[in-house]
Amino acid sequence: MAEGRSRKVVVEVCNARNLLPKDGQGTSSPYALVDFDGQRRRTKTKPRDLNPQWDERLEFLVNDPDSMATETLELNLYNDKKSGKRSTFLGRVRISGGTFPTAGSESLVYYPLEKRSVFSQVKGEIGLKLFYVDDDPAPASATPEKPSQDEKSGEKPPAEEEKKTDQEKKQEDHKEEPPKKAEDGKEKKPPEDAKKEDPPPEKKSSDAEKPSEEEEKKKKAEDEKPAAATSPAAFGVSDVDIPSLGERSTSTYDLVERMPFLYVRVLKAKGDFGLAAGSSIYAKVVVGSQSIRTRSSETPEWDQVFAFHKDKLDSTSLEVSVLVEKSVDGKSTETCLGTVAFELQEVPKRAPPDSPLAPQWHTLEGVPNANDVMLAVWLGTQADEAFPEAWQSDSGGQLVHTRSKVYLSPKLWYLRLTVIQTQDLRVSSSQPDSKGRPPELYVKAQLGSQVFKTTKATGGFTAASANPSWNEDLVFVAAEPFEPFLVVAVENSVTGQAVGQFKLPVAGMEKRMDDRLEPRSKWFNLSSDDAGKQYAGRIHVRACLEGGYHVLDEATYVTSDVRATAKQLWKPPIGSLEVGILGATNLLPMKTKDGTRGTADAYCVAKYGRKWVRTRTILDHFSPRWNEQYTWEVYDPSTVLTVAVFDNSRYKEGDGKDARIGKIRIRLSTLETNRVYTKSYALTVLQSSGAKQMGELELAIRFSCSSWVSLMQAYVNPILPRMHYARPLTPVQQDALRHVATRIVTARLGRAEPPLGHEVVNYMLDSDTHVWSLRRSKANWFRIMAWLKHAASLVRWVDEVRTWSSAGTTVLVHALYAILVFYPHLILPTLFLYLFFILIWRFRVRRFSAGNMELRLSCVDAVSIDELDEEFDSFPTARSAEQVKMRYDRLRALAGRAQTLLGDIAAQGERMEALASWRDPRATAMFAVFCLLTSLLLYAVPFKVVALFGGFYFLRHPRFRSDLPPASINFFRRLPSLSDRIL
Repeated sequence: MAEGRSRKVVVEVCNARNLLPKDGQGTSSPYALVDFDGQRRRTKTKPRDLNPQWDERLEFLVNDPDSMATETLELNLYNDKKSGKRSTFLGRVRISGGTFPTAGSESLVYYPLEKRSVFSQVKGEIGLKLFYVDDDPAPASATPEKPSQDEKSGEKPPAEEEKKTDQEKKQEDHKEEPPKKAEDGKEKKPPEDAKKEDPPPEKKSSDAEKPSEEEEKKKKAEDEKPAAATSPAAFGVSDVDIPSLGERSTSTYDLVERMPFLYVRVLKAKGDFGLAAGSSIYAKVVVGSQSIRTRSSETPEWDQVFAFHKDKLDSTSLEVSVLVEKSVDGKSTETCLGTVAFELQEVPKRAPPDSPLAPQWHTLEGVPNANDVMLAVWLGTQADEAFPEAWQSDSGGQLVHTRSKVYLSPKLWYLRLTVIQTQDLRVSSSQPDSKGRPPELYVKAQLGSQVFKTTKATGGFTAASANPSWNEDLVFVAAEPFEPFLVVAVENSVTGQAVGQFKLPVAGMEKRMDDRLEPRSKWFNLSSDDAGKQYAGRIHVRACLEGGYHVLDEATYVTSDVRATAKQLWKPPIGSLEVGILGATNLLPMKTKDGTRGTADAYCVAKYGRKWVRTRTILDHFSPRWNEQYTWEVYDPSTVLTVAVFDNSRYKEGDGKDARIGKIRIRLSTLETNRVYTKSYALTVLQSSGAKQMGELELAIRFSCSSWVSLMQAYVNPILPRMHYARPLTPVQQDALRHVATRIVTARLGRAEPPLGHEVVNYMLDSDTHVWSLRRSKANWFRIMAWLKHAASLVRWVDEVRTWSSAGTTVLVHALYAILVFYPHLILPTLFLYLFFILIWRFRVRRFSAGNMELRLSCVDAVSIDELDEEFDSFPTARSAEQVKMRYDRLRALAGRAQTLLGDIAAQGERMEALASWRDPRATAMFAVFCLLTSLLLYAVPFKVVALFGGFYFLRHPRFRSDLPPASINFFRRLPSLSDRIL
């Protein structure tokens, strides 16, 4: 356990619902066994109750708080038979320790019971409250404490009391459970039919009932060492395996190349410097043509680290000098206090996880005075822990906008405000209307920049007061830290003035995880002034923060996280994603330097889930090498990693915009597990003048899976959390809230240091997908046609069989059809076997590399320059009237074609309805007679004979066919539609 900190996990087992009856009498007697960190606790048995209510509090000591996230709490629910047999399994719940909230933020969460195996029969859910508490123990004295009088008088130490309570609990458990019969010290074997449903028995050795001398010695040793009660061995947990140094060194930066750097850490200096008033001292590091100085200070203390790329060094020696800067009469003079030199061949090498190199005092040479400087010099790589905060020679030194950083998107919640009704509104006194029109009241709620309104309530108002009701939900997006207040106002649309308003604190709102328990509704007084003194009525509302939803902040087809907002609902990760950003090659010039030549200052941004990473900016380089590696936890394989490259314009211009160089997306489900993909991806950016190849990005990707069972199960689980299906939002709501969430994420990341510009975040989140684009419309149309191409290929193949293009194939189809008619039970097995062989055949041509942007699929070359210019046009448009008129006419032409297609589809459906609507009495009468004769024929003739002759007639030789359409098609085309009734 970590020193100076103790932690305990509290599990409140509240109740369970809709359990499966397993006692043979239509009910069950459930109890719960909870295991965590090698400890087990048990609840009481609730006899004959399918909806038990426990309300019991179970506590667990955490052996190592730092590794609590890797532990798993497992709750098993059993039916207590009370007859000497083993209890039957009712379900289980497994919760990762990383999802436990702190004390005070817990809430009641209902977890669905899971199966233990495929043979388990499970139903229902259990309600739990989980949280952890950190206790700061009192500081221990250096000398051992003497036993107090209470201890001498017979009171037991706390450790012994805990042991006693555990023993008492076990005795109570044994009292509730009848003793099991044993033969020769062994447990009785369960019956064969109960193997799948029995709970895992507590491990007891055969000598447990007969304590031996060794056990007595162990007990005495435990009594002498009370602290052992909190050790892992006390709870039956083995020591944690610590990886070796070799394993730890290979697990970090193993996907990227090791870049050698020369590190110089300058801490401080000492000696007789003779610093006068107005003078400052600094250190200067020189390696060949590269030189850098520390910050100037009045005291010789700096503690700065400098990292020089070894491949760019043009000297074999390093010099560190200490200088004093004086200002006399506006002129600055520098005095050298000495220099220390190092040969680079003698500089030691260091590789993590080695401890940092200890700095040493070095004597400054070249001056008579004995001055010393404390510094450390070593050769390392970008994996060194000093690298992120060091001055870097390839990224502009200490520039803020060129540093590598990791960002986290704000935690987003849906805030639901249910407006129920109002009472005693003072409409007439505060809202006079000269025309005598009745008031039209609505409720307006505002959270930050978000404003939503209810529908207007009209009628039923008296002259003195109004009591309208709405029962409408207004949903907002709230980000942590929350806005202070949600402002709710009742307004009259006739006069355009507010009747009254009130402020609702957001931080104090109830957080709910599902829709089983509605939050409590409250009445609030409305005031017509800001001071809140003038009473204007009251309003009945219900407000809560929805933790069971996932707040969408990116386009659904590129989503990278589908977890619920509430951490209690998270499941353990199924694996990890490691991305090594190696570098870029052949980048095009993005701007000019010194007005003479082009240059590029490139950096890379990667996003997955809430975690954003940004590499350092390599200045003035067309083939930058970053060699940075990052890791994400994966909770769903059907998610997308987004990586983009930008040109940095902010390190010189604070308010400049970073230019796009290119973007790629990689779907994790297309990657094989535990395999490294190293590939160069083409960077293409779409501009108003067309697509432009900007260079290539080299990545190394590895998707590691920790559990194949969890990975396979993720494919059959719902994509979104349960609340999206139990209480779904409308598509219009989802789209509006997604744009609001995108704006919030953009604003929050723009306030970070260094900031991620809004142009970067919008490009990564594809926030402009809702804007009209003729190119995207064509791409979607061609995607539909490509999907229908397979159906068209099947139709062509059937037509070739019907026309006897290949006599052998047609004969084989006749034989297969006859077999399936006489043996219909072979249809489905044959179909699935055929699909299996197709999949096996295509396995040999599967794609081994991750996907990339496809220009042909994006229809970049299938559109004109004007169509691309329309896509990049702002909203509202900034083009001339002639251009807008031309584009409008083009859009009308396309819409006319779509209108005709929709009319043809609608006509086919109306003809189907016309068969039974008697709109054409002769056609419907003919169809009725046909149905009668067909039914009599099918009654008289066996179905197999009808199917056989029908199939052979369909596959008859072209010699027996006519060139004209069949009678059935002619009859269907003559049926009336409603197209002739449209104006």
